[in-house]
Amino acid sequence: MQAVIPFPDISPEIFSISLFGMEFALRWYALAYIVGIVLGWRLVVMAVRRGHLWRGGEAPLSVRDIEDLLTWVILGVILGGRLGFVLFYQPGYYLQNPVEIVKVWQGGMAFHGGLLGVMLACLGFAWSRGIRFLSLADLLCMAAPVGLLLGRIANFINAELWGRPTDAPWGVVFPTAAAQDCPGVEGPCARHPSQLYEAGLEGLLLGAVILWLVWRHRALWMPGLVAGVFFIGYGLSRFVVEFFRQADAQFITPDNPMGYVVHLGNWGLSMGQLLSLPMVALGLFLLLIARRHET
Repeated sequence: MQAVIPFPDISPEIFSISLFGMEFALRWYALAYIVGIVLGWRLVVMAVRRGHLWRGGEAPLSVRDIEDLLTWVILGVILGGRLGFVLFYQPGYYLQNPVEIVKVWQGGMAFHGGLLGVMLACLGFAWSRGIRFLSLADLLCMAAPVGLLLGRIANFINAELWGRPTDAPWGVVFPTAAAQDCPGVEGPCARHPSQLYEAGLEGLLLGAVILWLVWRHRALWMPGLVAGVFFIGYGLSRFVVEFFRQADAQFITPDNPMGYVVHLGNWGLSMGQLLSLPMVALGLFLLLIARRHET
């Protein structure tokens, strides 16, 4: 009999209350966003206050700038993440049901869209304050792995974005009907806990590497270096995990059971892999720019 790990019985809702005939609930995913933003903000403030981390002994922006930036970042994450999901994953559905776009409480956020939204927000903020954009990008990329770690753990608790069927002893039996729809599998269907793979690679490992570079090797002295490492690290991590992650249902057909959006003979690329390749290319470009500030 195959060894499997039962899914832990954790409710997606931390607590709920009824007010004026309406039900309000705090979900793990929302808490992950809140805690990730707060911890990331405090990490950035710590870096700004430590002059030895910056060339010339002083950060190019103040703590007050960081506090003002927080609102821009929150809007970029929410608007970009939602619009990215709409455009990249289900454009046909939302074109027919445009009112559904604003219903973010029903789920549906894309990391690549959220990242693009934050980048545009930072561009606008940096231009309005006369701040070097690459230094600002480095700070945000230093903080981003914290949110990624918490967000992927919340995905696991929500029993969403699970992986492909597996007979590995660490396979998890997710409780939803969709997760148990595994053609050819008899009995409980175990899947890769791909959310935890991403939490480990994009959150713990990438975050540790970036903090080591910042605090031990003065990476912030070279604008663009931290951002370059983040884009390359995230892009490669996501590309690898996509081999174990179940493709989104709208891409899976009888003729395309793996859900590829680009076909390369018997192989192909998922949407996540396709969106990650430009991130790696951008990261390499940023590393080339950072080398100009090495001396």
